[in-house]
Amino acid sequence: MSGDGSLVLDGVTVALDGATLIAGLDLAVAPGEIVTVMGPSGSGKSTLLAWLCGAADPAFRIAGRATLDGADITGLPPEARRVGILFQDDLLFPHLSVGGNLAFGLPPGLAGPERRARIEAALEEAELPGFADRDPATLSGGQRARIALMRTLLAAPKALLLDEPFSRLDAALRDRIRCFVFGHATERGLPVLLVTHDPDDARAAGGKVVEIG
Repeated sequence: MSGDGSLVLDGVTVALDGATLIAGLDLAVAPGEIVTVMGPSGSGKSTLLAWLCGAADPAFRIAGRATLDGADITGLPPEARRVGILFQDDLLFPHLSVGGNLAFGLPPGLAGPERRARIEAALEEAELPGFADRDPATLSGGQRARIALMRTLLAAPKALLLDEPFSRLDAALRDRIRCFVFGHATERGLPVLLVTHDPDDARAAGGKVVEIG
């Protein structure tokens, strides 16, 4: 799988206070594929994603290796991993406009006109044209979820991690946002790793399901 764009986990073990939560997990996620890891609360799902981002709580003992597009990312700092993540909360910055939030995902050296063009293109893609100057507090839950995804994608990640990002949306909205997130990720050919305890998420993802815990 070297260099083919896949996210590969090799022998990943997660332990806390001497108790093993995840034992020797081997997993490969191909470009454009969505793999779901399911398990109850406390089974190590979110910790696994935090480790892939380089932000795991040091209380956990984690062993194993992760490669992305053929490169070993296990020891890299978070900013060098090219891994995007969405959480249960959209984490939009309240002191920035919608456009300012999107700009946060862009490379810092990008010229002003190019930055504006990319922000406008992202808003069009999110079906929110003209929202650049809006206060995030005025957005609906679905609008905030779309902006959070576009901000993540503007950073040009090589993989996307999903930490139950649909769990706080109401049932009517959940299906639409799932389709939006999965569709945009697969169109870009990103390997996607979703962790959830909701079987509906796994069914909507449509890919392999790995049970832990």
